Amino acid sequence: MAEQQERMSLEQFFEWQQRQERNYELVDGVPVLTVKAMTGASVRHDTVTVNAILALGNRLRGGPCRPRTSDQSVITFRGTRRPDISIECGKPDDRSMATDEPRLIIEILSPSTTRYDRFQKLEEYKLLDAVKVILLVDTEAPRVTVWRRGRDGWGNVEIAGLDQTIDVPEIGCALPLAELFDGLRFAAAPGSNDASISASLIGGA
Repeated sequence: MAEQQERMSLEQFFEWQQRQERNYELVDGVPVLTVKAMTGASVRHDTVTVNAILALGNRLRGGPCRPRTSDQSVITFRGTRRPDISIECGKPDDRSMATDEPRLIIEILSPSTTRYDRFQKLEEYKLLDAVKVILLVDTEAPRVTVWRRGRDGWGNVEIAGLDQTIDVPEIGCALPLAELFDGLRFAAAPGSNDASISASLIGGA
């Protein structure tokens, strides 16, 4: 029987992570490779990630909030997670490996991570006081599930269509879906005469 792996504290994990070539998450005291670290990201996933960083980064420039990539960890009750994008509105030390106030979390869904991101990681994020909004972004359709913290707890709404915009007053800006999905093509809705639709056409690019 294999020996049980010794569990790490957050401090031990971050010190250990600096010596690794790939990004890990700390889950219940045990370092675990992220799916993206094991398999890489598809072009669709990477396109949406870059689009979101560009769109939000430009709108947030000069303000108190800014985008962070999955190189930055978000600390949860189970350890650490690496969302595709977080919007940091705190003031962490510039050598910190974790966010200070991740007000918005964005997970770009893929076939291999959809179930995990929609359930396990979502519930961990919702327990963080700093997190006010969570976006689960579909890459197979121009669709985003928006989870928002309200007075009575969390609620969600689905926003779909390249002509739609997600208002995020929690960080003082909005995110047009045409920009989020720029450069991707999607299958047309049933009954449409078009074989596919391009986000760049909707966005006027």
